[in-house]
Amino acid sequence: MSDSPPSQTTVRHARRRVLSEPPWRPVCRHTTATLPSDTRRWLTDSGSLTEKLIASGRGTFSVRRLFQGWQAPLPSERILLALPQRQLSLVREVVLLLDSAPVVFARSIFPCASLAGDLSHLRHLQSRSLGAILFKHPGMRRHPFEIALMPGDSDYIPAAFHQEEPAWGRRCRFEVNGKKLMVSEVFLAPFRPWQGSRAAYRSQRGRAGAAIRATKQ
Repeated sequence: MSDSPPSQTTVRHARRRVLSEPPWRPVCRHTTATLPSDTRRWLTDSGSLTEKLIASGRGTFSVRRLFQGWQAPLPSERILLALPQRQLSLVREVVLLLDSAPVVFARSIFPCASLAGDLSHLRHLQSRSLGAILFKHPGMRRHPFEIALMPGDSDYIPAAFHQEEPAWGRRCRFEVNGKKLMVSEVFLAPFRPWQGSRAAYRSQRGRAGAAIRATKQ
């Protein structure tokens, strides 16, 4: 599909692949019963996932683009990005691979207004890693994660990557110079977690708490 903003005719006929959403919830609303502490540590790691996968030593890292086109975001995505109800965004879906084995499905939402100026190049990522670019961008801010445990055959996951066991997913809003975008990541069965440190978890928890307090003020 075209990376150019769609016409109003296209707006009326835009269709979404995903019909039902995972049960996304803020990390702070998960207890150890719903999100075990060992899982919480790596799932809420605030570093670059791309860098973690490359450093894992478990194979050659690559990105395969599955879809990119203009669609209406899902309802919760629209709320997360504070978008008008009928506004389309550029939706990009990719799978991250290690030695050709799919380990992470990722979905990104780029509002039209966020693809202007110094972020206009994000329209043309092709098979490059978005995370590798965002984490090198000066002034990038990452908001606290939302987490979901979804069935392995959830329609949020493309059918080619359905699996028997449930899959953990996470998502968050990024801001770069005031421009918003959303990235979600679903960890597939071949994925093997790294050893997340308690210090990294405490740091993420502290940032999340600070962000929540700032929102309430």
